[in-house]
Amino acid sequence: MIRLNSLTKLIFLSILIAVGFLNIVLSCALFNNWLPLSVVAIFLIAPLPNSLLHSLQTSYETDFFSDGGDQPPIADFLQFLTGFLVISGSCLPVVFYHCGLINHWSLALSLTGGFLIYLSIVLFGISFKEDDSDGYDF
Repeated sequence: MIRLNSLTKLIFLSILIAVGFLNIVLSCALFNNWLPLSVVAIFLIAPLPNSLLHSLQTSYETDFFSDGGDQPPIADFLQFLTGFLVISGSCLPVVFYHCGLINHWSLALSLTGGFLIYLSIVLFGISFKEDDSDGYDF
């Protein structure tokens, strides 16, 4: 497996997020309708519950929120909230298009831009998380 340099990862992710923001801004500016800009806020907030869940799981050895099952209820809620935000960020431009507030090109640009922004945030979290098996035996 090829291990990329951290600088290479950072450059790739910055290009990916820049293309995502470009798509969102173009979907607004080309058609003089700034409603699709609300997708950016939703897709920027969407990874927060997952990162909060990861920090809660790594900071405590025991799950004091657990009710005896496999996963604590707060984990289920945070995963649900992440899914809800991703789906609502995807469906908001579709609702705008259905109501006639934006046209189909703005819908396509807004959806691709939103997914690229969310994908770059998730890839950043995956690629820069600290791995315990980095070769040090301390």
